[in-house]
Amino acid sequence: MKFIINGGKKLHGTIHVSGSKNAVLPILAATLLADRRCVIHNVPRIRDVEVMMQLMLSVGRTVRWDGEHTIIVSDGKPSLKKLDPKLMRSFRASALFAGPLLTQFRTVRISEPGGCALGNRPLDDHFHGFRRMGVTIARSRGMYTLSHRGLEAKTIVLIAPSVTATENIVMTATLTVGTTVLKNAACEPHVQDLCDFLNSMGAKISGGGTNTITIQGVKKLHGTTHTVIPDPVNAMTFVIMGLATKSTIVVDGIRPDHLDVGLETLLAAGARFDIHKDSITLKSTGVLKAMKIQTRPYPGIPTDVQSQFGVLATQAQGTTLIHETIFDGRFAYIQELVNMGADATVCDPHRALITGPTPLHGHEIQSLNLRAGITLVVAALVASGQTVIHDAQIIDRGYEDIDIRLRALGADIRREA
Repeated sequence: MKFIINGGKKLHGTIHVSGSKNAVLPILAATLLADRRCVIHNVPRIRDVEVMMQLMLSVGRTVRWDGEHTIIVSDGKPSLKKLDPKLMRSFRASALFAGPLLTQFRTVRISEPGGCALGNRPLDDHFHGFRRMGVTIARSRGMYTLSHRGLEAKTIVLIAPSVTATENIVMTATLTVGTTVLKNAACEPHVQDLCDFLNSMGAKISGGGTNTITIQGVKKLHGTTHTVIPDPVNAMTFVIMGLATKSTIVVDGIRPDHLDVGLETLLAAGARFDIHKDSITLKSTGVLKAMKIQTRPYPGIPTDVQSQFGVLATQAQGTTLIHETIFDGRFAYIQELVNMGADATVCDPHRALITGPTPLHGHEIQSLNLRAGITLVVAALVASGQTVIHDAQIIDRGYEDIDIRLRALGADIRREA
């Protein structure tokens, strides 16, 4: 699959932000904890959600679309008989099945999860928490066997505020007798959304969205109806897309309070936009100044928008320093920007320098991974001439119908097999 983009055009109109990918995946996993039907609204129609639904079917839960953006998960107990290791290996969010399944089975076998190649991404933080709760873990031939004789409520201190480890431990603790206290927890909006979802099912969780989460275990969780938060990464992507292409677009269906540091960074660089209750209106941009971008856990700039800031830096005046503190494999996209004419240097696995403004030119490039892929779409919209982006299906993992939605803004983009 490839995208063919003829760039250099300004965009016009409104683009709506979908539900959060990083919120809906753990929420779908958490439905395995419920003994009744769950209805989830504002679910993005993306490939990762489809894979998660297939995984849920493989553990015996009936899950289906009800309209465009609602998923219904039936009641019933999960089964391990048909849990598909191949599906689990296809994306990283499959690790989120471990916690809910451990609350219902004494032994769970899961495969090493896959996902985007972003550098070293071990499950050590997950296993650290599980071990504190009485789980033993053995690894053999790419499979992990997790066993326990009864989960134990404990105080757990994460060495790093891992998002998925926080989510896994919180889900496990909801049905564990006693009080679990999780310190140095991740504070991201999608973690809080998961906690809100679990509480609506009858969990007793306090501190979601802070670095200390307290979970009082309950005997069971019931079904619920929940609306997923807007995707903050999608929102920042579209804001940066508008700025990079010097377009006056409206990005709506957002939560501005989830974007604070990113928006302030853009304002300090000279960007002009109006922030409303649930939308941002971009204005004609003057000269953008170079920035200092350092990715951090929430409320800092998320690693998932680092590459988008990278392409914006090619259009800013001066030299931007990007310090990627989370992953050690997130600068592969920079070589593709250089192929398009960018003045950029990767100093080491965690630092890069990008000097602008420089004109970008159409080129034949690779998507590489989800976030790099959407970044290169932005670069192609900025560039003069035609760009061909290969492996475009990777972008479908996190951006719903991106080609259709960009065409509605006036972009010249088409999808070819």
